[in-house]
Formats: sequence, C-alpha cells, structure tokens
Amino acid sequence: MIKRPIYLDYNATTPHDPEVVAALQPFLKKYFGNPSSSHWYGIQSKKAIENARKQVCSLLNCRPDEVVFTSGGTESNNYAIKGAAFAKRDEGNHIITSLIEHPAVTEVCKFLEGNGFRITYLPVDGHGLLNVSDVEKAITPRTILITVMHANNEVGTIQPIEQISKLAKEHKIIFHTDAAQSVGKIPTDVNALGVDLLSIAGHKLYAPKGIGALYIRNGVKLTKFMHGAVHEQGRRAGTENVLGMVGLGKACDVAKRDMGKSISHMIRMRDRLHNGLKDELKDIRFNGHPENRLPNTLSIGFKGIDADILLNEIKDYVALSAGAACHSGTTQISHVLKAMNVPLELARGTIRFSVGRMTTEKEIDSVIKIISDAIKSKKES
Repeated sequence: MIKRPIYLDYNATTPHDPEVVAALQPFLKKYFGNPSSSHWYGIQSKKAIENARKQVCSLLNCRPDEVVFTSGGTESNNYAIKGAAFAKRDEGNHIITSLIEHPAVTEVCKFLEGNGFRITYLPVDGHGLLNVSDVEKAITPRTILITVMHANNEVGTIQPIEQISKLAKEHKIIFHTDAAQSVGKIPTDVNALGVDLLSIAGHKLYAPKGIGALYIRNGVKLTKFMHGAVHEQGRRAGTENVLGMVGLGKACDVAKRDMGKSISHMIRMRDRLHNGLKDELKDIRFNGHPENRLPNTLSIGFKGIDADILLNEIKDYVALSAGAACHSGTTQISHVLKAMNVPLELARGTIRFSVGRMTTEKEIDSVIKIISDAIKSKKES
C-alpha cells in the first residue's frame, strides 16, 4: 500500500467528514427522486432539502427562506455581487472591495468594471487587515455595494466585518462577505456580523464539492442569476443537487455542534507547527495578523527558499500550498502578499499551512522535521 502524503492544505479543500459520508448514503442508494415531483420519491428528496436548509440556517442563525443553495462559493459570490449591482444600478454604480479578495470576487468586479460600474480596491496593512476608516472615506453617494471577505484564504486574517456592516447600514449600502474560509471554522452568525449577503463553499467545511449556499437577508433584492423554472424559491433555476445539499446540511450541523472543540484543536495544531518551525529554523517570517486570524491557518515565509521548488521536492511526503508561483523562470507573487508588502525574498519562500479537524500531533511533528530537514539541506548545499 502506497503511503499518502500528510495533508495540510485544508484551506484548499477538506476531506469529507465521516458523518457527512454516512448522511449521503441513503441518497446514493435509495432516495433518488426529483424534488419537484409530487410522488413519494420526490417528497423524500424535498424533505431532505428543507432539512438541510434548516441545518445551514442553524449555523448562520437565519431564517430558512434566507438561504439559497448554489453550486459553490464562486457561484454564491457571482450571484451576490452581480445580483446586487444590477438590482441597484439605477441608484448608483460604485462598489467597494479590497485588494486581497479571492478571484471569485475580483474577477466579478473586473467584469462589472467593463459594464459601467466603478470599483474601489482598498489596501490592507502589513497584517492583511483592512482599515475601517478607509472604507468610510471610500463611500460616495453612488456607492451601492461593499464586498469584503470575512477571512483571507492565504494568511487567515479576519476582517472587521461587524464594523464595516455598521457603516454600510448607516449609508443604506448592501454589504456582502465571502465567508468561504470562515464558515465552520469560526462563528458566522449573520446577525452578529450584520451582513446582508454571505457566501458559503461546501468543500471548505467537510462537505462535497459542487455545493454551496448564499445567505440573502430578507428585503434584499437581487437580479436573478439563473433563469428557468422556480426552484429555490424562484431564485435559482435548475433541478436541485440533493446529494450535495444533504452533505452541506450535515456538515453545518457537525460544525455547529463541534465548533468549540474544533477551534481548540486547530489552534493547538497550528501553534505546535509554528513553534516547531521557529525552534528548528532561522530567517522565517509569519504573515498575517497575530490575533485576528483563522484558528487553522499559518503562512510562513522562509528566507532564501523558493517555495514552489521546495514543495515539489517534498510532495510525496506532505501536501501544502505556496504563496508564489514559478512560471518560465519568473516568480509570480500572490496578490495577497503583494498587498501586504511582504518583501520579495520572503514572499518567494512563503508556504501556507492549513490544518484541519483530522490533523494529528504526530503529523505536525513529522511535517516540522520534513520542512526543516529539506530547508537545512538546501542551505548547506
């Protein structure tokens, strides 16, 4: 049997939670009906969808009619941003976002720029944190939408969403947050956050790929994104992905039940890794906010190292992501590290470690040795 590499790339995607796998089984083997059908088979699927919706709502603390299932975080972001922009076009054309958003947001903004909208991309500080006063200064009478991620996928920095939402509310501006990296890892109560729209990606919280959700606060009007029949309260056409919805619902159920335990475990694994690397290696830099960050994310820059080359050499032992990409002899630094003004030499050597609920101490200790030995070997050669 081939030994699999240690997986520390949970921000890229997560394995399926065993309870999620168990919840899917009846819908793989027995319940295959079309939820729009009025017979027994359809009714079973319809009941499963509504139960899943309630499970998602329980995690977010919202009403069932405020959740629309989608194909994932990218679709949720597209629906939220385009839907709000086009619905409010008669009132203004200005949108505010940050320089460190995921491409599922920045590419949508670029599309809108080509369709008559004006986008303000706000900077972040050296920790990857947005300044709320910058958001306030950027607001104009033509501002119709603010979209800022809850937590960054590369460095884990958590943005001051509650403060930004207050500003948005004062100015009657729709506020959307991409919460793909935060849902299931930290509390995401939509009322505490004060958001109007919130995007979820199922595969980031131990559910299947190809499923997500968009929270839409009651009263917020969006231009329809998918046209066809009246599925999902008439908001998203297309025969429902029952299997995915059941999986996402169960994943949200598990996340809510085990939130405290999961946070404690991930912090312990993350900090064990960080301390171990600091003990073994010199010339390393932590990227991100020291306190306001996800419990599972650790971004480290290793001076004098090309992260892509290093990861290629250890890929049989550990699965990780780099903060830079090497193409045809040139190194492309991530837009997040650029926005944070991380020095080029350290940005080139940045690795993102992201632990998960299944990560063990033994795995962490092994990764510390693998990384340390590989870097020491490179520097000695």
